[in-house]
Amino acid sequence: MASSVTNLAVFGSTGSIGRSTLDVVQAADGQFEVVAISAHNNLELALEQARQFRPRWLIATNEEASNAFDWSNLPSETELLAGETHLSRIAQSPGIDTIVAAIVGSAGLRSTYTAVEAGKRVALANKETLVAAGPLVMQTARERSAKILPIDSEHSALFQSLQAGKHDQVSRVLLTASGGPFLRHSTEDLEKATVDEALNHPTWSMGRKITIDSATMMNKALEVVEARWLFGLSAEQIAVVVHPQSIVHSMVEYVDGSVVAQMSPPDMKLPIQYALTYPDRRPSPAAKFNWRESLHLDFEPPDHERFPSLQLGQEVARAGGTAGAVLNAANEAAVAAFLCEELKFTQIVPACRAVVENHHFEPSPSLDRLFELDAWARKEIHRWI
Repeated sequence: MASSVTNLAVFGSTGSIGRSTLDVVQAADGQFEVVAISAHNNLELALEQARQFRPRWLIATNEEASNAFDWSNLPSETELLAGETHLSRIAQSPGIDTIVAAIVGSAGLRSTYTAVEAGKRVALANKETLVAAGPLVMQTARERSAKILPIDSEHSALFQSLQAGKHDQVSRVLLTASGGPFLRHSTEDLEKATVDEALNHPTWSMGRKITIDSATMMNKALEVVEARWLFGLSAEQIAVVVHPQSIVHSMVEYVDGSVVAQMSPPDMKLPIQYALTYPDRRPSPAAKFNWRESLHLDFEPPDHERFPSLQLGQEVARAGGTAGAVLNAANEAAVAAFLCEELKFTQIVPACRAVVENHHFEPSPSLDRLFELDAWARKEIHRWI
């Protein structure tokens, strides 16, 4: 690997991906320099991170919270920038080589798109960017020679496994799903599912929104859409298989019947580091297998009746256009309503489908139009409630 230092901006540094990214940086013996970090509400942790990594910029996207916070212990070399508009400005900075896009939800779309426009290397954890604006983002990446490398464990696994053959030799890709906390629940049980139950993920420790997405399997539906655009596949080439152990992170099946998989213990530090160091590999702080212990792997087809989000994801991946942005925004609003106990667990996906099916579909929207539909879809969810 080249000896030069890579300058990083970690957008969403206080979330689970952001924290793991900084763990990777700390273990990398000076290979990376953190030039910018951003946080929304967890300003205490952002201040701690700034004191440890001494970035040039700290962006507090929640301007009101930032104005009320005591920044007196911020390092003198770190400039505080309050407000989310600074994300896009910093994303274009010539002093930054790689953007780690780890802001949850559509809030991360504009800054990620700006980084792609600037021809940056983008380590992408924000799947909503490609769900909402996949064709536009990927076209811009090609035009500006930007590199998009996935951090999601499933898409990182596909990215690695796709290197075993040529694109036209791919029969299909298989996204693995843990099944979340409700894998064995009946339809009747799901009707009574509580917020605490939905947040009790059996394998991964994640933020509240993505944990609920795992419980509805909407995360997998969104990953189907993301894979469609990231890897230039058809919707028919993307399938989901349930794998409760979360050891095999995804697989590629080639036309000759060979299946190539990437497997590792469930630790996000591995795909994060691979995105940052690609095409090189180096020792990682991620967990390793103990091959002296037995390892049992199960695979099973998903139940589309209990988890209707999967069919919706396939339909949206097939449609393209404005469908992804509307689904993503509707889901964010529906999950927020469930977390506030304004919506039942089993109403999340039907609400999303209703909004998607009743929006005015456009095949080639602009970025501004996608943001307009994002706002519209959120309002429609509240009307649906």
